[in-house]
Amino acid sequence: MVTSEDIKQRLETALDAEVEVIDESHLHAGHEGAKSGGRHYRVKLKSARFNGLRTLARHRLVYDALAEWMKKEIHALAIDSTEESTTD
Repeated sequence: MVTSEDIKQRLETALDAEVEVIDESHLHAGHEGAKSGGRHYRVKLKSARFNGLRTLARHRLVYDALAEWMKKEIHALAIDSTEESTTD
């Protein structure tokens, strides 16, 4: 079973991102996807890899990084992504 920490580590590595993962499965108890074991997550990411990309392109990067888990372990994924500032 995939955990929030597994998702966090995968996204940190794949996207060189600051990542927060929130398991929202309890909000979807009884939902069809939850019945088969899939969990609901929200991820908040900040990465320079997102700089200049539109939302859809950012989401594709996230889904690509988690692809092997998206069919069963992760039933739903909400993504909040932001660019990393390049100025200090």
